[in-house]
Amino acid sequence: MSYLLKGVRPLGGDPVDLVLNEGVIAELGTGLTADVTIDADGLIALPGLVDLHTHLREPGLENAETVESGTLAAALGGFTAVFAMPNTQPAADTAGVVEQVYRLGRDAGYCDVQPIGAVTQGRAGKQLAELGAMAESAARVRVFSDDGDCVSDAVLMRRALEYVKAFDGVIAQHAQEPRLTEGAQMNEGVLSGQLGLRGWPAVAEEAIIARDVLLAAHVGSRVHICHVSTAGSVEILRWAKSKGYAVTAEVTPHHLLLTDELVASYDPVYKVNPPLRTAEDVTAVREALADGTIDVVATDHAPHPVEEKECEWPAAAMGMVGLETALAVVQQAMVDTGLLDWAGVAERMSAAPARIGRLQGHGGTLERGVAANVTLYDPNAPWAVEPANLASKSRNTPFGGRTLPGRVVATFLRGRATVLDGKPA
Repeated sequence: MSYLLKGVRPLGGDPVDLVLNEGVIAELGTGLTADVTIDADGLIALPGLVDLHTHLREPGLENAETVESGTLAAALGGFTAVFAMPNTQPAADTAGVVEQVYRLGRDAGYCDVQPIGAVTQGRAGKQLAELGAMAESAARVRVFSDDGDCVSDAVLMRRALEYVKAFDGVIAQHAQEPRLTEGAQMNEGVLSGQLGLRGWPAVAEEAIIARDVLLAAHVGSRVHICHVSTAGSVEILRWAKSKGYAVTAEVTPHHLLLTDELVASYDPVYKVNPPLRTAEDVTAVREALADGTIDVVATDHAPHPVEEKECEWPAAAMGMVGLETALAVVQQAMVDTGLLDWAGVAERMSAAPARIGRLQGHGGTLERGVAANVTLYDPNAPWAVEPANLASKSRNTPFGGRTLPGRVVATFLRGRATVLDGKPA
């Protein structure tokens, strides 16, 4: 079936008609026809979004999320590909597990699922996992991470960086010095003292980033820093990039918008790792995303069942869901503030994550002949986030009850609609 997107604005530019047919963008122009016409007047067309940091929880934690429910949430958020983190049960540390996740994504059909392999066996930080076997598997893993935990052993980190060079892989580091964050509950500062919650100091993130950019430079390998949250981290990344080191970084939508003052409510929906930081940190990560010091927006979509979040703050799990709200939050934090245009959003939410993860067929341009992975977005459609209406199996969104400025209207994966009129197709 072919689709005509009539009057759509590619990357927010001038209106044009765009035809999707046989898996590719077949035509751009005026006066075009197709099997199905979508009135896209005023809608923005973006290359299908790519999330470099998603927790799909399957296998083993299906009470929180499954590959099917998580990828449906992704499609509703405008994503055509997601990278699935390996903190499953068992951990995705073998060729068998990553191939299982890869095939579950293919069978669900909402978006492409590219597994991330664990760096160490069982994510225990003791011995390297089967990095080569995962790279050679059907899933062709190129991103490795122990996310949720830091590869804190410097020797092990060096060996991992050296190993993945052979197949152009990258280590995605969860930058958290473990001894400095034992028992941490929120950002360390005056507020943590007032609330009586143990603090997670900024230096615990910054020290690991400094170490790892130097290690990566020393061995000539690529390192990617997950969910950057502090102004100090931004300065280290800016310095490393000025030296030409092969470092990339991401920021989450929630770290672009929310501050640690929300923790004063003691509502565990705001409990996340790394923690929400100060307004000064939020300003710094926004500016870094705008100037390219931070390359990517990644959701860190982290679903948890009700019993793990609706409890006292110290006992609650860390994490937030974010696939369905990501683009609207980025609009509010970056576009509506004038820090990014829609071409900039496309670079940071589609092209850059695909490039870092060496993912073929995604992150391209909206030109004739390229794969028809397309997101249609209405920037003038405010909506109130109702957690019960999310497609994810979990409801732990920090944006419940908030009004966001725009929403995804349609998503196409290789020319096939996965979302139409804001609903599963």
